Amino acid sequence: MAPPRRKATRKASETASGVSAPCVEGGLSAEPSEPAAVPEAPRPGARRCGAAGASGSRREKSRLDPREKPQVRARAARAEDQAEGPAAPTADAEPPAAPGHPLPRASTRSRGTASSARARRPQSGPPEGPGLGPRAPSPHLGRREEAPGAWKPRAVLEKLKLSRQEISVAAEVVNRLGDHLLRRLNSRESEFKGVDLLRTGSYYERVKISAPNEFDLMFTLEVPRIQLEEYCNSSAHYFVKFKRNPKGSPLDQFLEGGILSASKMLFKFRKIIKEEIKHIEDTDVIMERKKRGSPAVTLLIRKPREISVDIILALESKSSWPASTQKGLPISNWLGTKVKDNLKRQPFYLVPKHAKEGSLFQEETWRLSFSHIEKAILTNHGQTKTCCETEGVKCCRKECLKLMKYLLEQLKKKFGKQRGLDKFCSYHVKTAFLHVCTQNPHDSWWLYKDLELCFDNCVTYFLQCLKTEHLEHYFIPDVNLFSRDEIGKPSKEFLSKQIEYEQNNGFPVFDEF
Repeated sequence: MAPPRRKATRKASETASGVSAPCVEGGLSAEPSEPAAVPEAPRPGARRCGAAGASGSRREKSRLDPREKPQVRARAARAEDQAEGPAAPTADAEPPAAPGHPLPRASTRSRGTASSARARRPQSGPPEGPGLGPRAPSPHLGRREEAPGAWKPRAVLEKLKLSRQEISVAAEVVNRLGDHLLRRLNSRESEFKGVDLLRTGSYYERVKISAPNEFDLMFTLEVPRIQLEEYCNSSAHYFVKFKRNPKGSPLDQFLEGGILSASKMLFKFRKIIKEEIKHIEDTDVIMERKKRGSPAVTLLIRKPREISVDIILALESKSSWPASTQKGLPISNWLGTKVKDNLKRQPFYLVPKHAKEGSLFQEETWRLSFSHIEKAILTNHGQTKTCCETEGVKCCRKECLKLMKYLLEQLKKKFGKQRGLDKFCSYHVKTAFLHVCTQNPHDSWWLYKDLELCFDNCVTYFLQCLKTEHLEHYFIPDVNLFSRDEIGKPSKEFLSKQIEYEQNNGFPVFDEF
C-alpha cells in the first residue's frame, strides 16, 4: 500500500507582495519606455562598467560555478528512501546527488502507483552547498500506473488543446497583419528595406497552452559585415559596428559615434508601424504603450477578434556565432553533432534589448537571440528521426513543456505579483526543459505512457534550479538566468515552496481559474 501523500502548508508570510519589472526571453535587464525619457548610461567610448554592469551573469560565479548544474534526483534513490518509510520534511534537508549514469531500461522493473511516486519526492529545503556536483545524466523514466484519485495529466492537456477553428481564424488575422507591415517596411522610402518576416514563439513551436490570442512576429534585417563588441563582459549584450558601411546607407541615420543605436532604430520602427496600422482594412488595430524591459512593439487587434501581437525588430548576422556561445547548445548527445553543426551555421539575431547598469540603461546595446534555433529544436526534438511522426513512436517532450508552462502561468494567476512572481517567464521554463532533454537524450526515456513521471522529472529539475539559484542560459553558458541580480532570492524561495506544494498534492492549481 502506498504511503499517504504529505500535505504541505503555507505560512501567512508567503503571501506578502512585491513589484518588479516584467521578464522577456533571456530574463535579462530592463530598458526605458522611450529613448529620451530615461537618463543615459555612459557612451561606449567611456567603456565604464558599474557594479551592475555585467547584469550579474559573471559575478554570480563567485557564489556558484556555472559548470555545477542542478541535477534531477534519481528515482532509484527515492525508492530506497521509501523502503525505510517516509521522512518528515525539514527546512535544511539536502537532496542526494544525482547518479553518475542512467540505469538500463529493464522489463522487470517495479511499477509504482502515482501516489507512491509522489511520496518519493525530495524533501523541501535548499541544498547546503552552492551546487550539486558535476553534470550527470538523470535516470531513465520508468513506467508507472495512475492510481484512483491521482491527478490526470492527459485531462489537463485535453483542456489546453486549441480548436482548429480558433487557430485558423487567429492565424489568418495575424498573417494578414504581418504581410501588410512587411510590404510597407520593404517600400522604397523605408529605412528597413530588405526586412524579412520570421514567425517564432510558442504558437509556431506548437507548445501554446492558452487560447490563440497571443502571437510573436520577428522582422529581421540582414546587416552584413558587422563587428560585435561585448558590453562589460555580459556575454549577451553587444555594441554593433559596421566593418564597412557604404555611404548613403539608410542605416547611417542610426549611427551614434560609429555604433548602431538600438534605441534609435526601435524608435523609428515603432513610428512606422504606428502610422501603418491605420491603413489596414477590415482590422481595428492599436499600439499599446511601450513596456519596460521589452524590445517588442505590442499591437492589440480589437476586430474581428481580440489578439495581442508582439512585433520584434532583429538584426540578422550570417557571421560566426559570438565566442560566448562556444560551449552552448549542448545537443551533441541528444540530437547529434551533425545537427548541432548545422544549427550553428544558421544566422544569429540581435534584438534591441538594452543592457542595464545600475539604474541607468545603455541604449546602444543589442542582445543575442536564438528563438529560431529553439523552434528548430522543438520541431525536430527526437533522437530518432521518426519520433512523433505518423509511423514513429510518440514521445511526451512537448506535453511536458506545455504542463510546465501551464504550472507557472497558473501560479502567477493565483499569486499575482506577490514575492516577485512576475519576474518569472515562460523562457525560464523552456530553458530548464531543454536542459532536462539534454540530460535525458534517449526517446525511450520520454515514452508517452510515462508522461506523469517525465513531467515530475522536469518539475524536480526546475526546483533544483530555484534552490541553487542557477539556471544556465542554453546558448550562452556564462549567463545565469537565476542570478540574484536578475531575480531576488525571496522570489525564488517563494516560487519553490509553491511548486513543492503543488508537486506533493497532485497539482491542485491545474483545476483553478
